Amino acid sequence: MSLSQLISWCVAAITFGTVIMYGCIGETVNQKSGGLNLGVPGVMQLGGISALAAAFIYEKSVGTPVPVVGMIITLLASMLAAGLGGLLYAFLTVTLKVNQNVTGLTLTIFGTGVANFFGGSMMKLSGGVGTISVSATSSAFRAKIPFLSTRFGTFGSIFLSHGWMVYTAIIIALIAQYFLSRTRTGLNLRAVGENPATADAAGINVTKYKYLASVIGAAICGLGGLFYVMDYIQGTWANDSAIEALGWLAVALVIFTSWKPKNSIWGAYLFGLCYWAYIYIPAGISKFFAAKLKLTNLTYMQNLYKMLPYLVTIVVLCVVSRRRKRENQAPASLGISYFREER
Repeated sequence: MSLSQLISWCVAAITFGTVIMYGCIGETVNQKSGGLNLGVPGVMQLGGISALAAAFIYEKSVGTPVPVVGMIITLLASMLAAGLGGLLYAFLTVTLKVNQNVTGLTLTIFGTGVANFFGGSMMKLSGGVGTISVSATSSAFRAKIPFLSTRFGTFGSIFLSHGWMVYTAIIIALIAQYFLSRTRTGLNLRAVGENPATADAAGINVTKYKYLASVIGAAICGLGGLFYVMDYIQGTWANDSAIEALGWLAVALVIFTSWKPKNSIWGAYLFGLCYWAYIYIPAGISKFFAAKLKLTNLTYMQNLYKMLPYLVTIVVLCVVSRRRKRENQAPASLGISYFREER
């Protein structure tokens, strides 16, 4: 593998990893309160399509769109739509006590359907598939750090050649880690996730914490969909359910990181390297393993490579379960509805 191929692989991994990092951070915050929201893919879809729709309407309604204004509008639209998805989830699971697994899966189906419907509608208004263009707004998200992206050699090419949302994801991960482990509010949130009855008895408003965790976590997840639409595919829409697939990877990443937001930084990039391995792994290696496995078609090897992020997650789960350390386990009340009258 040449140096240029290695750099290209690392850059692709960082960009890909940023999408699922947002989803992982948001879902981690939610799960720390005891909410198992399997609607992450749908919430990311809502965030992505809302951002694209907002940018599309803005750029069509003004003669000369201002990139920064479009960026602010799309950020607000994405976080609002995703936050509403989290609010719906909280209302159903916290107030109405609906099964969390069913609610999350329903939210995924709902978000995917809404996103593809409006995405297809915008395609028709634009003239066909691939014709949606919000280049002005998209350029604001893809703008690189001035001067730094062309300096520092290989290091700059890999780590400093991305849009600002890549670095924002890292900052949010560190803030979330500090919040959950070093602040009183974060510790209260974790107490709600571990034992809501005890937290309630201590005077902590369980319902408020669960609602806030769900809404704020969903809003962060929505930024993943926004990043995918505006940066990853450069301001267009594709009805290929790619965001949904990345949403499930984000859920897997939560488990992989042992519910620690700081681990999502390197974990997301590792997932990115694993996911794109099928493109950059030398053909000789693929042929060698294909021969050992008696596979006649290298396409089968590509499909096996795409399984790597999930296989790594399974390995980590096995290792963590053997260590039996409480800090590496899921919140004790994860996925369990809290009935105050049973306290």
